[in-house]
Amino acid sequence: MRTSRTIIIGNSGSGKSWLAERIARRHDAPWIDLDRIHWQADGYNLPRDRDQAMALTKTAAAGDAWVIEGIYGWLVEQITARADGLIWLCTDEQECVANIRRRGKRNGATAAGFEALLSWSSTYRSREGSSSFTAHQRLFDTFTATKICLRDREEITRFAGE
Repeated sequence: MRTSRTIIIGNSGSGKSWLAERIARRHDAPWIDLDRIHWQADGYNLPRDRDQAMALTKTAAAGDAWVIEGIYGWLVEQITARADGLIWLCTDEQECVANIRRRGKRNGATAAGFEALLSWSSTYRSREGSSSFTAHQRLFDTFTATKICLRDREEITRFAGE
């Protein structure tokens, strides 16, 4: 998969950041984590204004090369027309929860916030909204450029090595 503007979507804990960092480094491209756009600088407690988040996402995608990753389908929808590649990490919820536990709290998350993230990750296929399995499936199905769906840690690791 040789693309210069790649989007990576998937559940919390699926490995989006891990994979994005490796792809960005390999292609000498910026890596943009949509968590840093969606949430204000003090962690995962206060979302940014929706219009501001959309503007920041569009600005990030204005360049010639980038890797943008995140769970937020409503932000991803803002940039799919600029992307030439889409990777969907469609891993099992239990694997995602285990990955989150392994990496621990990040970006100033509280204990309660960490537990909420674990719970959130476990509902990927049952929840609704733009960060759900169903929304990601729709993004993947309607994306017309190069795309790939990776379903487990082994596939993701193998893809990262290629």
